[in-house]
Amino acid sequence: MIRYLKTFVTAAETASFSAAGARLGLTQSAVSAQMQRLEDDLGVQLFERTGRAVSLSDDGRRLLTQAQGVIAGYQAMRGEAGAHDGQAALAPIHVGAILTVQLGLLPGAVQRWTALGAMPHLNIVPGMSVQLLGQLDAKELDLAVMIRPRIGVPADMKWLTLMQEPYVAIAPKGTRGAVADWAAQMPFVRYNRRSYGGDLVERYLRRHRLWVREGVELDEPEVILRLVRARLGWSIVPATLIGLPVDGHTAGKAGKADRAGKGGGTAAHGVQVLPLSGAPLTRELGVLVRQSALKRAPVATLMKCLADEAQSRG
Repeated sequence: MIRYLKTFVTAAETASFSAAGARLGLTQSAVSAQMQRLEDDLGVQLFERTGRAVSLSDDGRRLLTQAQGVIAGYQAMRGEAGAHDGQAALAPIHVGAILTVQLGLLPGAVQRWTALGAMPHLNIVPGMSVQLLGQLDAKELDLAVMIRPRIGVPADMKWLTLMQEPYVAIAPKGTRGAVADWAAQMPFVRYNRRSYGGDLVERYLRRHRLWVREGVELDEPEVILRLVRARLGWSIVPATLIGLPVDGHTAGKAGKADRAGKGGGTAAHGVQVLPLSGAPLTRELGVLVRQSALKRAPVATLMKCLADEAQSRG
């Protein structure tokens, strides 16, 4: 809550959530979310909100001095603790990760990490990429292994690409025909459109004028694979981290994709797999890290372990 108190004091000084965000390296929405959480925790309304303008409420003015005192006391405590540099170096590292990364990439990377000897404790936090970006923005995470943000990389963060993961079409084992046939015959198990990865699927469907029968919509490709295997419909998913073959996903192999489609594709993991025709459909997976966290040597080492593991999957 110290971080939220600092945001509260800065917002009070600037009388603006956007100005407070600019000073603290946060977005306006992150400042607003922190203030909402602080108000919920304290049980009072700290600000009067009128459009984009904010001003302290009576309770806010009453609590401002106390908040400044708490922050000053905490900074004094940090000054005393700063003498213990060895302990600070071993402070936990908070890592966000989407589920396919947790299942497919993280185990090998953590194995490389632990083989290096004494390292800080890793706290793994699950979530969709858009959620993890918000937690990074709020300084609740040090880094996140996720899909590259559509909105670009914030100025106070750094992006490291790990892999380009191609998408494929999948249907229950034994399904014949091309992707268009699947779309006409079966419900579509959809990768959540609100996620970065699911938005790519939606764009592909529109670009190729594929009209689907809506079925289940959810966040994780690994779970989608299981639902398709259970014969609940067909889907388009990123392939590499859930172990699906990707032959024919490039634009130069579109003809091969069409020929495979007529025969029903390749059987793997209990499903039929078809490469997608047209321009390659991929999602960019990587590490988004706060610049301040990157100054810690163990964080940089963890990023190298992740990069090495991704490269080994070639």
